[in-house]
Amino acid sequence: MNISSLLQFVASFAWIGLIGVIAAMFIRTSRNQPSKGLATVAVVLLVLAILMTTIGAGLVFIEPDDLAIVVTVFGGGGIRPEPLTAGLHWIIPFAERVERFSILNQTYTMSSATDELAGSADDAIQVRTKDGQQVYIDASVIYAIDPLNAVDLYRTWRFTYEDGLVRPQARGVIRDVASQYGVEEIVSTKRAEMEQLITEELERIFTNNNLVLRDFVLRNIRFSDEYAAAVEQKQIAEQQAQQAAFVVEQKRQEAEQARQIAQGQADAAVIAAQGAAEARLIQAQAEAEANRLLAASLTPELIQYQYILNLAPGVTTIFVPTDNQFILPLPAP
Repeated sequence: MNISSLLQFVASFAWIGLIGVIAAMFIRTSRNQPSKGLATVAVVLLVLAILMTTIGAGLVFIEPDDLAIVVTVFGGGGIRPEPLTAGLHWIIPFAERVERFSILNQTYTMSSATDELAGSADDAIQVRTKDGQQVYIDASVIYAIDPLNAVDLYRTWRFTYEDGLVRPQARGVIRDVASQYGVEEIVSTKRAEMEQLITEELERIFTNNNLVLRDFVLRNIRFSDEYAAAVEQKQIAEQQAQQAAFVVEQKRQEAEQARQIAQGQADAAVIAAQGAAEARLIQAQAEAEANRLLAASLTPELIQYQYILNLAPGVTTIFVPTDNQFILPLPAP
């Protein structure tokens, strides 16, 4: 309980006491009993009640999350030029009153989810895109009163700024900006850009109307039922095309693998044939070299000796005259 409420409570108690004392005075007077002492009490209570009522009516306590506009019968325009901020203030009793504004952030939501709204109707924003498609946008505007311009806000809008300014301006800006994009841009590549443009335009409008935009939230974008069905069919077709392309690629890879295997086998056969040919060539060269060396090593005496060895392997001794040649002629070397 703040001091203003306490003074009003004391004033109320004094008025009740004054009424009780006056009633007691009437009773005593009707019974011809003296009431001089009660009269004194009644005067004291009257003065106290008037004083407490006046002081209580003049003292105003402003909560930390509020500010107050002072409406007065004095001065031009009927409004004090400066609002009252948090704390205890004095106003002229019965000639001035305060109108309180919350300076906390406020959120205004436009959504198709009716459980998020104060009302029960679908409040999503319908937008016709650049390519003629109908989309539904859910959004929230987070804003606050500009404390430095609260008097101008009260003078212009009183307490209707949400319905008279925030809602129509937000819906209009969203429609204008979203209509500059195609439906696929809104839901994919250009969504962040669109959200930024909406934020900048709302900041400008709110600043010009004594509000502060804290944030703009693009919550959800949904299509019409017809377009959603078309998108679904397109996605199914794309998935089927991707599957077909995958099968084709798989077959191509299998064919390439088979070709590589066949090529490897052919290369192996060629290499084997080349190896065999080279082996035969080396063998022939070796035999030729052996024959050449053998031919180079032959002498008449060696040929005669080999001839005798092969003539009669069973003969161990041959008698020949010392002054005659062999019985049989030797083959020419």
